[in-house]
Amino acid sequence: MDKLEEFIKGNKADLDKYEPSKSTWRGIRVGLKKRRTISPVWFSAVAAVVLILGISIIIMYLFQKKNSDFFSSNSGQPALKETEVYYKTQMNTLYLEAKPLLINQPVIARELKNDMAHLDSIRTDLKKDLKDNVANQEVIEAMIQNYRIKLQLLEDMLNLLKQNETKSEKTKSNEL
Repeated sequence: MDKLEEFIKGNKADLDKYEPSKSTWRGIRVGLKKRRTISPVWFSAVAAVVLILGISIIIMYLFQKKNSDFFSSNSGQPALKETEVYYKTQMNTLYLEAKPLLINQPVIARELKNDMAHLDSIRTDLKKDLKDNVANQEVIEAMIQNYRIKLQLLEDMLNLLKQNETKSEKTKSNEL
């Protein structure tokens, strides 16, 4: 303990018999009131700063969201849409060419359908990643690669079906 505490504890009875005057208490109350009140000017300034910061944060959030939507929908999306149209057209052409050949090959048709469904699910996941704007260019390249794989799969399957068709025609011609 320090000396002041020791003095107060030792002389507590002597110190408690004296009370401050009413004017002293009034002075203390006035001093406390002055400390507690916030002047209207300061309150207005703080409110204005908080309001400006709040509005700035909201505007920045909306601007950032708008820009991310704008960039994700415009910077690469038109090229991606054109690419999708191109590959879908190519795949539809190949599929229409292979469709008559697939009628006689139900096992190959089922495998093709399963493989295409798997590649479509991968493409759906990639589109979700693209919407999240995660590594935008990499996602677009992965989607294009997905289309290339689908197209290559259809081309290989069509070549295989054509070879089988040619072999079966030769076999039928040899049987006669």
